[in-house]
Amino acid sequence: MSSETLRVVDGDELRRLLPMRAAIEALRRAFTSQGPSAGAPLRSRMLTQAGELYLMPAAGDEGVGVKLVTLTPANASSGRPLIHAAYVLFDPVTQAPTAVVDGAALTALRTAAVSGLATGLLARDDARRLVVFGAGVQARSHLEAMRTVRHLDAAIVVSRTPARAEALVEDARASGLEARLGAPDDVASADLVCTCTTSDVPLFDGASLPAGAHVNAVGAYRPDARELDSATVSRARVVVETREAAFEEAGDLLIPIAEGAIDRGHVVADLAELVTGATVRRSPEDVTVFESVGIAFEDLAVAVAAVGRS
Repeated sequence: MSSETLRVVDGDELRRLLPMRAAIEALRRAFTSQGPSAGAPLRSRMLTQAGELYLMPAAGDEGVGVKLVTLTPANASSGRPLIHAAYVLFDPVTQAPTAVVDGAALTALRTAAVSGLATGLLARDDARRLVVFGAGVQARSHLEAMRTVRHLDAAIVVSRTPARAEALVEDARASGLEARLGAPDDVASADLVCTCTTSDVPLFDGASLPAGAHVNAVGAYRPDARELDSATVSRARVVVETREAAFEEAGDLLIPIAEGAIDRGHVVADLAELVTGATVRRSPEDVTVFESVGIAFEDLAVAVAAVGRS
């Protein structure tokens, strides 16, 4: 295999090839036409000396791909990223490798784009005020995704890292958005809430969420970790990427189920059902939650769309 046949796509090129709106539309098409299948199994996990290694393969009509992800907790003390990743895309017919994509950039783009897709279908049309928990890569990407699908007036950033939070607020202001630092109780005036953290415990009191709010929960992907409390989940109309992945990994749901606060039937739709017309929001007063743990099918759809636009 020559170097000419294997393309390397870094983070900057990925975003140039596939802006947020295009990524959201790529996912909409993928969930509408094919949807997750047996070709996208649950991620596998291996402990390493330094942390964890995750393997996320997927196969579909347009290609075959796999994402390799490492999580290294000790990196935080030296200012290095917690997560590193690489994505390898293969031709659907010959299965020859065709591209290597920056996996961290791909994850940031597809996670926010999936939230953008769900928000466009679940949030009220007049949603204008965003509260985002976290100030890292995912918080930034989610701010962009929310502005892509709704005309925001204001954004409030809640974070335990003041310097990064201030930087995100300043960038939001520079783009013309009213923005400030906030606290968990700011959800009481939110139309949209995005939880983009590594927290293992709930970030806010679900009883304070106003009627009609929509929540995207993306940070918790382990059965023993949660960003949402049982009050939030219990009062919400809940949509997941797939029930299989959610009931295996989503502590936001599994913990309330274990408590007896909800059962599995509390999930009213998966994303494929939502994009093909399932009715979730019955009233402007409904609270909705999109619970995301990240599935390999989404990485494949975004990687194929990006490389196909080159």
